[in-house]
Amino acid sequence: MANKQEYNFQKIESKWQEYWQENSVFSVDDKGQKKFYGLVEFPYPSGDGLHTGHLRSYTALDVVSRKKRMEGYKVLYPMGFDAFGLPAENYAVKTNTAPQITTEKNIANYKRQMNSIGLSFDWQRSFSTTDPDYYKWTQWIFVQMFNKGLAYKAKENINWCTSCKIGLANEEVVAGVCERCGGEVIKKEKEQWLLKITEYADRLINDLDKVDFLPQIKKQQIDWIGKSEGAQVKFAIKDSQESLEVFTTRPDTLFGATFMVIAPEHDLINSLVDKLENLSEVKKYIESAKKKSDLERADENKEKTGVELKGIKAINQVSSEEIPIFVADYVMMSYGTGAIMAVPAHDQRDWEFARKYNLSIVPVVEGGSIEESAFEADGKSINSGDFNGLETQEFKKEIIVWLEKNKIGQATVNYKLHDWIFSRQRYWGEPIPMVHCDKCGWVPVAEKDLPVTLPEVDDFKPGDDGESPLAKAEDWVKTTCPSCAGEAKRETDVMPNWAGSNWYFVRYCDPKNDKQLIDLKKAEHWLPVDWYNGGMEHTTLHLLYSRFVFKFLYDIGVIPKKVGSEPYQKRTAQGMILGEGGIKMSKSKGNVINPDDYVAKYGADTVRVYEMFMGPFDQSIAWDDKGVVGVYRFLDRVWNLQDKVSDTKADKETESLLHKTIKKIGQDIEDMRFNTAISQLMIMTNALDKQKEIDKNIFEIFVLLLAPFAPHMAEELWQSLGNKESITYAKWPEYDESLAKDEMVKIGIQINGKLRDEIELETDTEPSDKIKEDVLAKEKVKKYTQDKEVIKFIHIKNKIISIVVK
Repeated sequence: MANKQEYNFQKIESKWQEYWQENSVFSVDDKGQKKFYGLVEFPYPSGDGLHTGHLRSYTALDVVSRKKRMEGYKVLYPMGFDAFGLPAENYAVKTNTAPQITTEKNIANYKRQMNSIGLSFDWQRSFSTTDPDYYKWTQWIFVQMFNKGLAYKAKENINWCTSCKIGLANEEVVAGVCERCGGEVIKKEKEQWLLKITEYADRLINDLDKVDFLPQIKKQQIDWIGKSEGAQVKFAIKDSQESLEVFTTRPDTLFGATFMVIAPEHDLINSLVDKLENLSEVKKYIESAKKKSDLERADENKEKTGVELKGIKAINQVSSEEIPIFVADYVMMSYGTGAIMAVPAHDQRDWEFARKYNLSIVPVVEGGSIEESAFEADGKSINSGDFNGLETQEFKKEIIVWLEKNKIGQATVNYKLHDWIFSRQRYWGEPIPMVHCDKCGWVPVAEKDLPVTLPEVDDFKPGDDGESPLAKAEDWVKTTCPSCAGEAKRETDVMPNWAGSNWYFVRYCDPKNDKQLIDLKKAEHWLPVDWYNGGMEHTTLHLLYSRFVFKFLYDIGVIPKKVGSEPYQKRTAQGMILGEGGIKMSKSKGNVINPDDYVAKYGADTVRVYEMFMGPFDQSIAWDDKGVVGVYRFLDRVWNLQDKVSDTKADKETESLLHKTIKKIGQDIEDMRFNTAISQLMIMTNALDKQKEIDKNIFEIFVLLLAPFAPHMAEELWQSLGNKESITYAKWPEYDESLAKDEMVKIGIQINGKLRDEIELETDTEPSDKIKEDVLAKEKVKKYTQDKEVIKFIHIKNKIISIVVK
């Protein structure tokens, strides 16, 4: 090839980024059968710009998408911006600049950063959730939910962030503080819009069997929904018409219920206030409980506290015993009925409470020692009247039949999941398209009048009155009722920041459609998403919400039956990038890594390759400047290989290594083992670097393998090799299996199921008496077989040798 050229990454990268943009290289039409839809979470465009964590996810799916294009797929790899909500608004408040201005500026910066790293997004499909053409359909979805009875308004004892001055869903409260700002969260009663996600709870669990999600992601979804099967049981209140209902997963332990506990918010206290002999003590305890978060109250490790409701007794209608009732903060109104039957012999929390307050402990399941702790396992029933001797599972069935027959209980399914609070008392969000009329009540805005656009206001900061800043926009609030044309007022709460991200991946398939949310044919063509990668922190919030909304769209016919009711076929996650020394990055620590600095110093390809090489993709790992330098040197060596390219013919060893490299890199990309794929590229580079001359055909294939990881350099080398078209759609190389095989393979030797030794054999060596003889003669093997009879000797070619002795 030509004389030695310097690796000028600035010139190369700007050249190819300009080429890709001018020629819309990554734009894709809706034709062709072989499609791949790769998706990454679109970012909140904050003022801080992209960080290295964003780029780890984006680059990974970019590598996958680039390979898929080379394999002949029509690839949809889009990007947009989740610009409504708290992150953008908080930045606007901090800078005292209207969010419309800050958001537009931040989006431009994010897009610049994404382009500077060489991400192959189809920008022609891009949008922001703040675009009226987009949130028109977000509002339309809400109206459809209202019309189907899935959106409703109710007074809720909500989580209130004292800093953000908004209501939060349970999912947005972490360790007792606001997920977004870290501010104190208190309980506050307020009318809110809610969505009936609970109606989809079973489907959200059961349909996980249809998708390829990481096991831990499936578990998080199931645990968050928290389905439990048991019984609803009624306890009478002595000398009263009132009763207490409890949900229990252990109805077999009813005979052991020796006291009851209710949540501080339970309405029984108000109903029977006249009977209370210690009202002031109870009130004082309730006020104390209000100051604790749900997480603090549910903490298994904290000491249990409570106050007896003196003057009030419950009746266990199974044992006919009178039992005391306590109010305690470890019982929540948000789960079950807000009351529990306490069985201290078989529940550790109840046992601790009973010991503290000297309450009766009656064992009703055989096993354990109640003097030491509660016995929570299954077993044979005791002290349970006619049910004595039954095993736990059988007893559960029998007692539920008895409860139903006696009209004091029934089989019940319960969920930790609650309906989704969908109101926010902020400015920067999608206006909820509802109008309140004194005559008609709540009425949805007509479809022809959507979107309800967000008005500009003089003061967008949240106030202390708990109302949205939109309430001050009187001209905007005043409107006419869509039903009776009378005077009415608009809803002034806005949607949460999750609203726009619930369905954005659907809109990418048909972003310019102003007649419908998505064309059915385009939905059939692109959906479901083939591969979605994002952070583990979004696997219980966004992932659950978006699955719910997608199922709703499927139910009303927006998503075709052919597509199915699951939005993502595959969901993976990347590990976190930590600051140097393994410390989590934060502005307060001053260790946030700005990728712009490294792109400027070492180039986009170096940053891309380093982020993919730094460690296993699913594990958290610390940034290391030395590693960045090492990758830069590797790419410099790759660049210099072109000086050795000639018409020479490669030897068999090089050809074999190439085919092994093709095979390994192809498999590793699909398995997200990017670090080992790059290791293989380095092995190939070392081999080529040792040669005086490099076979042009070999080098061409090597450049194709490099392309998904270092696309700018690959484009330049591809052009230097005489190719006129972009490498983007060049054919991905295929390997010859006979050349890709290792000549020798190490095979493990198991003895009675335990790995004891290994043997090296030629690949595809067939089982034989000679191999058996050699294996049994090995010293380590003899150690475990000496003076024993070999019952079985199994040799599975290229995989394992298993010996059974006795």
